[in-house]
Formats: sequence, structure tokens, C-alpha cells
Amino acid sequence: MRSRIFLLSHMRAYTSLLGHILGSHPEIDGYYEMHRGYRTPDDLAQQEEAYQREEGLQPGGRYLFDKLLHNDYPLLLDRIGQQGAIVLIALRDPDRSIPSIVHLFRGRSPLDPYGQPEGACRYYVERLAWLAAFAATWPGRYHYFDAECLVERPLPLLASLSRWLDLGSPLREEYQLFTRTGLARAGDSSAAIASGAILPRARRYGDIALAAELHAQARRAYRACRQALMADALAVEQRQVSN
Repeated sequence: MRSRIFLLSHMRAYTSLLGHILGSHPEIDGYYEMHRGYRTPDDLAQQEEAYQREEGLQPGGRYLFDKLLHNDYPLLLDRIGQQGAIVLIALRDPDRSIPSIVHLFRGRSPLDPYGQPEGACRYYVERLAWLAAFAATWPGRYHYFDAECLVERPLPLLASLSRWLDLGSPLREEYQLFTRTGLARAGDSSAAIASGAILPRARRYGDIALAAELHAQARRAYRACRQALMADALAVEQRQVSN
């Protein structure tokens, strides 16, 4: 059975981009969100069987990747026998990620709770609380990076990830397009993901604003969670911007 890479983060934190970069490496299978939790060893076997059936496993693959972006999907490393799994945790600033969540889901349905600032903010704050609680149980057993590093300074981050994963060749900024690239529920459904390379992603959402109380709540959650994650991480890559 392959070793696992788990990316723990939240929506609109460049996780599809990173998943495609990882999944394009010959030693890594997996690139999209599989929407499953990991409570028992059977869940690992089912994950591998599902990916083999849906996508196919590379003969030389060492790792199988999945990302978990929702509190509905637990990751119980001790119970699944994956204490040695590579766990990556990433956060993106709420000033960018929350409007992006609202924009995405508002475009799908005006009634979607995530399409409203209140619902998107609630998801973000609750997700960061989950991430902080998870990390507190595994101090020194995960790698943290600011999600913005992937687009603002990709080469240092990809070099770090290559070392953390002990890959035989470095991760590259270019990536493959897969069968589920751009599909809803598999990850990023915007046109940017189909470019096959890291592009500047500086879109502004001037029509989406958080009320002052919501904005303050999200900023407090971000600062507290980020500080806690960096304090207990095995290794850290952060953007060179004051927070």
C-alpha cells in the first residue's frame, strides 16, 4: 500500500493547483478532492481502490494524495495506522479566500449558504478551528505553509515540498491536466486551472464585502490559527509579508 500525502486546508486556498502539481509527479498519484474521511484502515484501502478504478495508479508511484477541506471528513492518523503520513497544512488570508468562496458559490446558486458572506465566513472560522485542533494533537508531525506562497514565491515552496517528500526529482511549476480537471466537486472549476502552469491569481471581488464584525472575526481566527500552526509545525514556509 502506498504512503499517503494529506493536504489539510480550506476552500479557495490554491489546493487544486497544488494537487495538480503533486499529481503530475511520477511518484505521486492523486490530484483532486476525493470527499472521504479516514477513520479506519479500511478507508485507506477503499481510497486506493477508488483511485485505481477511476484514474489508475502509476507503476512507480510511492504516494497517494488527497485533500480534506471540510470538517465532515475526519483524519484519524492513529486509528488508520498512518502516523508516518506526510501531512501538509495551508491557510490563505481571509481577505482573499472568503470573497472567493462567496463568488464561486454565488455563481452556482444564489441560495447556497456559501454564496453569502455570513455562510462563507462561518465555514472559514469553523474550518480553522478544526485545523488548529487537529494540529494540537500532532505537534511536530506536519508541515505548514502559507497558501499564497504557491503563487507569490512558488520555487522556494516547491523546493521545500520536494525535500519534505524526499522526491527523486523536483516538483515543477507546470502540471498535467487530468480527467477531472476543472470539474465541480473535484476542485477548482475556473478556467485558470486549465492553464497547466502557475499563473498570477490576483482577482479582486469589489462587489463582495464582509461586514465589519464578520471581517474582524475572520481575521482573529486566521491570526490565532496561523500562529498556532507555525509554532507546532515540523517545518514552515511563509510569505514574506507582514500579517
